[in-house]
Amino acid sequence: MTTAPSPGLRPAGPPADRTTAVAARATDLSKIYGQGETQVVALDRVSVDFRQAEFTAIMGPSGSGKSTLMHCVAGLDTFSSGSVRIGDTELGALKDKQLTRLRRDKIGFIFQAFNLLPTLSALENITLPMDIAGRRPDKQWLDTVIRMVGLADRLGHRPSQLSGGQQQRVAVARALASRPDIVFGDEPTGNLDSRSGAEVLGFLRNSVRELGQTVVMVTHDPVAAAYADRVVFLADGRIVDEVHAPTADSVLDRMRKLPGGNPRTPRSDAKGRTS
Repeated sequence: MTTAPSPGLRPAGPPADRTTAVAARATDLSKIYGQGETQVVALDRVSVDFRQAEFTAIMGPSGSGKSTLMHCVAGLDTFSSGSVRIGDTELGALKDKQLTRLRRDKIGFIFQAFNLLPTLSALENITLPMDIAGRRPDKQWLDTVIRMVGLADRLGHRPSQLSGGQQQRVAVARALASRPDIVFGDEPTGNLDSRSGAEVLGFLRNSVRELGQTVVMVTHDPVAAAYADRVVFLADGRIVDEVHAPTADSVLDRMRKLPGGNPRTPRSDAKGRTS
């Protein structure tokens, strides 16, 4: 698991001037697989807002619908009914090419498996989405992102020359480089050791606090969730709870009360790291 955030990284609570603007919104969102006796309701009329400049973690037991929710809101999967908006754009009204353009221009993605191209350098991987779109990166913003994730001396290295934590830093920088409206992370620290995972989560936390980024992250790890401003809990395809200014203990307590929720309690080693 991940090292707990230091007090300096955790806000004391929701700031008084928190924005009310919405970066993404799901309304009565349902996702159904199959028909008849084989029908599975992955999402059951879910309504949730993800506010600008806020870090939200989505948690729930296995099969609760958390990854399905993120994939539908991010435009990676279709939904059966309801509505999804990124800003003012309704995803259900978009054709395939329009949806591809919206994902490219408005959304950043961070995946558990890094998804870097092995033949490209770190810098080339970071700028790849903009290169494909035919857009020049904002150099000042790009330099800010690279400095924040600590990659200035690794830009010429290929993924095979980087550690897992460094590769995920590249993935974080790639997601932030185009200044997307919202960044989605699907278990972004799942393949990392405790120290590297804590670094990546710290970068995401700082991107919200210092750069005004909006981040939505699916995780099973209560310690990772404690880096967020709030945690949304799903069970059986429905939102059943929400916690603001979470701690690992408060997340664990809520998870234990969910149907099928039995998270493994993080253990700290002699150096304060959790596993």
